[in-house]
Amino acid sequence: MTEHITNNSRHRRRDIVAIGASAGGVEAISHLLKYIPPNFRGSVLVVLHRPPERISYLHNILSRITKLHVMVPRDGDLIKPNFCLVSPPDQHLTVGPGLRVRLLPDAFYRTHNIDALFTSLAQHAGSRAIGIILSGQLKDGTLGLTAIKHAGGVAFVQSPPEAKYPEMAQNAIKYVGGIDMIAPLDELAREILHLVGHNDHALGHT
Repeated sequence: MTEHITNNSRHRRRDIVAIGASAGGVEAISHLLKYIPPNFRGSVLVVLHRPPERISYLHNILSRITKLHVMVPRDGDLIKPNFCLVSPPDQHLTVGPGLRVRLLPDAFYRTHNIDALFTSLAQHAGSRAIGIILSGQLKDGTLGLTAIKHAGGVAFVQSPPEAKYPEMAQNAIKYVGGIDMIAPLDELAREILHLVGHNDHALGHT
């Protein structure tokens, strides 16, 4: 199923892309990021459920997929265009005043780190935010995607038939009102580029 974003939403500034995923998410995130051009004018924030006690190589994997500058941020880092910030597995990646990274200890949100990122973006980035739910189980991201919508941002969801684990996408579709686009990853990537200000010629594989 594909639903398209409204024309009214296209004319606002959209330049902070937040991606949330869980099971099956490495493949989905990688597939989405391979369409992002090296001159991307937006910022990308990635949250993936991972065991906090294990060393994560997600940033290394993604750096081989995309030409964005991929890094695990430090607390206080400024969110900048053409960067992809990957959450550490044992902390929550959130956004504070001035669009600076706030890393929070893993506590109540243990399985809700997507909600933590999305709700912080709703508060501090408002309508500039594009929240995206990809493959995963359970319901993380549903509350945060709702917050982004209420703040005037954009809500995207991977098409459940395409997702390796569709439950997280299905919950978002069921409980978040007014999702702007439900589509396969290549269509989501095309719409992201349009919103951030790139034309169709920018869409391509790295």
